[in-house]
Amino acid sequence: MPSVRDLRDRIRSLKNTQQITKAMKQVAAAKIRRAEEARKRARPYADALAEMLADLMAAVSSVDHPFMKPGNESAPAGIVLMSADKGLAGAFNSNVIHAGETFARGRSGVRYYTVGVKARNAVRRMGVSEHPTWPLGASKIVTAREVANRVAEDFVHGTISEIVVVSQKLVSMMSQRPETRKLVPVLAEDLKAFAGTDTDQPAAARGAVEFSPSPEFVLSRLLPKYLEFTLYSAMLETDAAFFAAQLVAMTNATDNASKLIDELTIAMNNARQAAITKELLEIVGGAEALGVE
Repeated sequence: MPSVRDLRDRIRSLKNTQQITKAMKQVAAAKIRRAEEARKRARPYADALAEMLADLMAAVSSVDHPFMKPGNESAPAGIVLMSADKGLAGAFNSNVIHAGETFARGRSGVRYYTVGVKARNAVRRMGVSEHPTWPLGASKIVTAREVANRVAEDFVHGTISEIVVVSQKLVSMMSQRPETRKLVPVLAEDLKAFAGTDTDQPAAARGAVEFSPSPEFVLSRLLPKYLEFTLYSAMLETDAAFFAAQLVAMTNATDNASKLIDELTIAMNNARQAAITKELLEIVGGAEALGVE
């Protein structure tokens, strides 16, 4: 049975841990509000971009752009695996890494592009030591542009056959779900999933739009922006989902620490009472022994 001193040390250690988890909980609560606001500010642009691309795809019969053509069938798929830079968020990072592994398992070969320190470390553990990687915590718009340019260049040169992003989707504050989306080659149903735009509606129902100098020219210029902004939107979503997961994890850790402190306090009181009772019995026994003599 642990001594009173051991139990007191464990309680002190748990209280220190509880202070840390409570502070991290407050930090996550503050950061998730900013991340959620950034995600909401980007949403109108995403909707407008997807709707415009849907209009253009409906207006043109064909366009000479690599994103609209099938990739090199003999090349591996390109996976943009997106995670957080830090942990202490429950199964947040492991779930998205598992989703990437599940997607790769059904293919003969894949090429990884990782965003986030945890994704980079996971891919290295898979045996892929050299691969393009970026941190999530840097300037997201700059990172999204760099990632988009790199994967687009590899797709155009036939290094990869398709561009797939695996990232976390914020369902609610209590729930985050890994999501796998194919970005290139670009299909109308992908645009529908991107912003919830009903691309089955006729163009007239959404309003007549004139494109200059031609729909084909505008579409060829918008497709790279679509890839870049989709990656940027996924980074904002990952950021918000991470802080939501960390908030839940730190709340649970703080509550569990409180329960353990209460249980150890009761155990310490019982141990102290047992020690006092033992000493009293020893004193009484000693007194009786002296009286007998």
